[in-house]
Amino acid sequence: MMTMRRALAALAAGLLLVLLGPAAPAFAHAKLVATNPGQGSTVPVAPAEVTLTFSESISAVNSKIRVVGPDGSRADQNRPAVAGTTLRIPLRPNLPTGTYLVSYRVISADSHPVPGGFTFNIGAASATAPQATDQGRTDAFVAAAIPTFKYLGYAGLLLVAGATLILLLLWPSRLATSGPRTLLTLGFGLVILSTFGAFLLQAPYENGTTIAQTTAADWSAVLSSQFGAVMLARVGVLAVGAVVLSAALRRVQTHGEAARSDLVVLGILGAVLAATWPLAGHAAASPVPAVTVVVDAVHLAAMAIWLGGLAMLAIFLLRGKNRATDRELGAILPVWSRWATLAVSALLLAGVINALIEISSLSALFTTNYGRLILVKVGLVAVILVFAYFARRSVHSGIDEESGEDESGGGTRVVRRSVAVELAIAAVVMGFAGVLTQTTPARVADAATVAAQQQAYFTTMATADLYKVQVNFDPAKVGDNTVHLYAYDKEGRPLKVVEWSGTAALPSAGIEPVTIPLLPWTDDHATGSIQLPTAGDWQMRFTLRTTDVDQETVAVTVPIS
Repeated sequence: MMTMRRALAALAAGLLLVLLGPAAPAFAHAKLVATNPGQGSTVPVAPAEVTLTFSESISAVNSKIRVVGPDGSRADQNRPAVAGTTLRIPLRPNLPTGTYLVSYRVISADSHPVPGGFTFNIGAASATAPQATDQGRTDAFVAAAIPTFKYLGYAGLLLVAGATLILLLLWPSRLATSGPRTLLTLGFGLVILSTFGAFLLQAPYENGTTIAQTTAADWSAVLSSQFGAVMLARVGVLAVGAVVLSAALRRVQTHGEAARSDLVVLGILGAVLAATWPLAGHAAASPVPAVTVVVDAVHLAAMAIWLGGLAMLAIFLLRGKNRATDRELGAILPVWSRWATLAVSALLLAGVINALIEISSLSALFTTNYGRLILVKVGLVAVILVFAYFARRSVHSGIDEESGEDESGGGTRVVRRSVAVELAIAAVVMGFAGVLTQTTPARVADAATVAAQQQAYFTTMATADLYKVQVNFDPAKVGDNTVHLYAYDKEGRPLKVVEWSGTAALPSAGIEPVTIPLLPWTDDHATGSIQLPTAGDWQMRFTLRTTDVDQETVAVTVPIS
């Protein structure tokens, strides 16, 4: 009982880590990488639609997608359309001049919501921007409950795997099985609870509502999605597995060993069960989902076998009044040691492959939350492996090769101490795993950063006595840059310009003013291009002649990186 309490305390510590993790789930596992019109840009005429491009395939939450005009009215029309990574929002015709707010909430391929918004201008910016609309914030209870249920699912899976493996293949026939069967039932219960909890929370998570605000139609939509199909498959596998396992345990009890057919069927069911986690997570949205789903399933199955077996050893075989004898442990521990070695090898190999896919660069290990969590997880696993190594060496050095007995009992004593430490640290590792499922993968975070850098541009409004002019520099970086000028009168109406001219200088680098070739595009819009050879705060001067005799010059500082 003392060991059982310690095991539960370790699991509680891991659960506490999940609860004390991010205050809300890290959304945006798909990142917005491009928009048209560009964020903060000004277009001379109203576009027919707004397009948003994300880093991975998405689906739309239609009720949370809208475009709001400068007067607060809806500027979008009809249903938004999704094609792979692109969201298209049709706009009403003849939209007036001003600032427009695009508000969206979409679901990424790994079942996480992506809320956001941005503004653009038609003709000129409004004096006041439209108020942000509610895309739906994740409810605090939902945000905390999702990783909690995931953690309980991991804990249940390892209890099922460990109890099944030990009871069918390594359990001494003289010992009662009531305790392990109770643990097995608890494991099944935790996985089922986790599955139904995940399904219950997915609808309010996707829609940004509370559970009380969620309708039957919302849950029906989840049920018809890939996420819902995966949850149903998990429940089905658990039901079939429970029947097969029950029959296998009866055969062990009556005949002393499980039938080979039972082991094969249970192995297949276990592989399918393990695959349901990556199919509803990051792996399903990776660049190579066929690889990452298999790799994640192997990683999860290896973890469950290793830690589940350790839990069985710690709770039943190594401690307590009815624990295994040294002679029995002399037969069990070498076999378990080989299995654990294989499981850990598979876990490490799968982890390395997964990290290479999900972490796009070495620097991302240190610059992204996902990378830093991976480093902490790797460090904790390394500590576990050190204890496991010394325990394995003690087992093999303390057991007589011919008799199979642990003659001094020293090997099993070391194993007892080592297993307790391994399980305590492993419970924390599972907590990190639960947090990782809610953290944007490093490859996605890096892609969004690159996209943001590529989309960077500079825009400002300069005011003179005769006019106002909006200046856009794209991309505001060293090299070729495109310049757009939009002229307005004092009331913000488009202004006809007779002649445009401009210069660029960088006094700090000794660069004297050079001419910016400007070509009139419309009466109120001119464009040009210039190559800027070095970074710095460039001094731009633009002269706009509005009549035969009226002209004025404005100065603008443009930071070039």
